[in-house]
Amino acid sequence: MKKRIVIFASGSGTNTQNIIEHFQQTGNAEVSLVLSNRSNAGVLQKAEQLNINALYFSKEEFVSDKVLEKLKEIDPDLIVLAGFLLKFPNNILHQFRNKVINIHPALLPKYGGKGMYGSFVHEAVLKNKETETGITIHYVNENYDEGAVIFQEKVKLSPNETTETIAQKVHQLEYEWFPKVIEKILNNG
Repeated sequence: MKKRIVIFASGSGTNTQNIIEHFQQTGNAEVSLVLSNRSNAGVLQKAEQLNINALYFSKEEFVSDKVLEKLKEIDPDLIVLAGFLLKFPNNILHQFRNKVINIHPALLPKYGGKGMYGSFVHEAVLKNKETETGITIHYVNENYDEGAVIFQEKVKLSPNETTETIAQKVHQLEYEWFPKVIEKILNNG
C-alpha cells in the first residue's frame, strides 16, 4: 500500500504542487489531502487541478478536534507543512508524534520563530549582510521552528542580492530537496 501524505499550506502552493507532481511521477507515495487555513489560498485550486482532495478549515476547527478527526480518518504516514503559517496545535502533534515536518526558508536556528516566514526571512538575511542562506527541513514541535533538524542545504549569496533574488535561490532549493527528503523519511519510517 502506498504511503500517505497530508499537506498543510497557506499560500499559492508552489511547493505543494511540486511535491504532488513528484509523487505522481515516482508512485512511491501519494498526497491524500491538502488542507489550508485560507479559503482563497491558491494551493486549494492547484491541488484540485492535480486531482487531489483539498479542504479549507477555520482556526476554530484547527484547534478543536475537527481537523484531528479528519487526519485520523486518513492516518497519514507523514504530515507536511509547506508554507503553512499557523502554529500547529498540540492535539495533532501528540497524535502524530514525529510525523509532522516543516520547511523553513533559512538555516535554522537563524531567522526562525513567530513572524519569520517568506519575505520577512529574506529581508532579515539581506539586512544582516549574510553570505549564505538556505533551507531547513525539521520536525514540528510545540514551538515555532525549534523541532529537530532533518536536513539543511545552503546557497551562497553575493553582495548585490535583493530579497527577490534571495527568494528565488531559496525556492530552487525547496523545489529540489523537499520531495527528496520527504521520500527519504517515508522510506526510512
